[in-house]
Amino acid sequence: MPPMFKILVILTSHATAGGSGQATGLWLEEFTTPYYAFVDAGAQVDVASIAGGKVPIDPNSVAAEGKNPASVERFLKDAATRAKLDGSQKIDTLKSAGYDAVFMPGGHGTMWDLPASDRLAKLLTEAWGEGKVIAAVCHGPAGLVNAKDEKGQPLVAGRRAAAFTNTEEVAAGMDKTVPFALETRIRALGARYESGPDFQPFAVRDGRLVTGQNPASSEKVAELVLQAVRESAAGRH
Repeated sequence: MPPMFKILVILTSHATAGGSGQATGLWLEEFTTPYYAFVDAGAQVDVASIAGGKVPIDPNSVAAEGKNPASVERFLKDAATRAKLDGSQKIDTLKSAGYDAVFMPGGHGTMWDLPASDRLAKLLTEAWGEGKVIAAVCHGPAGLVNAKDEKGQPLVAGRRAAAFTNTEEVAAGMDKTVPFALETRIRALGARYESGPDFQPFAVRDGRLVTGQNPASSEKVAELVLQAVRESAAGRH
């Protein structure tokens, strides 16, 4: 059977937090929980990154075996999916055509390379114009800052959106390290920014735009992405 739908996951390639030298990258559970939710729902999931090749994983997001969230434990035993992260496709080689959704997990690495990527901004702008679902969680919405809607306005402008809060950034001890405050930037772009209590699950869907606040929100984001993809697929048939 062919897959019911195709989802493109775009990850960070950035391994250090600014000039701190502190290791960062992808927050693993923000990838693994949605990834397995998508796969288990019958989706084909392709994994890409800004630079291609091996995706850096934030060491703080992986514990000893047996002490991780269920999706991370599943990933650690899943050689095929680990290989996707070791050999991710470079986004320069990809087009949004053929995908039903584009999803960006977080991790602090995203704050540096996602906003700086012209190719990512173009890919997301094209995907939105083609009627695709665009989604991100935690720091993943950093990838949305230069994406535009069909009118050439910031994609988040006038739309409900969530992202890692300024108070969460302070609590994480990263507010002086990140290149900008994500909540502040999303608000400045004209989003109708929404949030729940710090570090509690919170996600919003505004039509084809799905965003989540923090790592705890990844499961909820995955549910909303699947809901949005199914609705837009039904609308096309």
